[in-house]
Amino acid sequence: MGAVQHEDLVAHLVQSTSLSRGEALRVVGEVLAYFGEQTEAFVRRRHSELQGRGLTNDRIFARLGAELAARRVAPPELSARQLRRIVYG
Repeated sequence: MGAVQHEDLVAHLVQSTSLSRGEALRVVGEVLAYFGEQTEAFVRRRHSELQGRGLTNDRIFARLGAELAARRVAPPELSARQLRRIVYG
């Protein structure tokens, strides 16, 4: 659905890269899904990824705050406590 709505972007990718139309559709769909991810889902996913890399929660929550602020459509600033609540309930 989303990638087809961005046909001009798909056409640009096909013309400017070695991607086929199908590959370009998939890339656009993945990017749209990434940026469409809800804050809570993003926090949970990234916490799990960073925890898997051995980071401590203090470092994870600081990093998550910075990553959220840098997102294309940034949510309101969340404290470490709010981030902890999203992850652990």
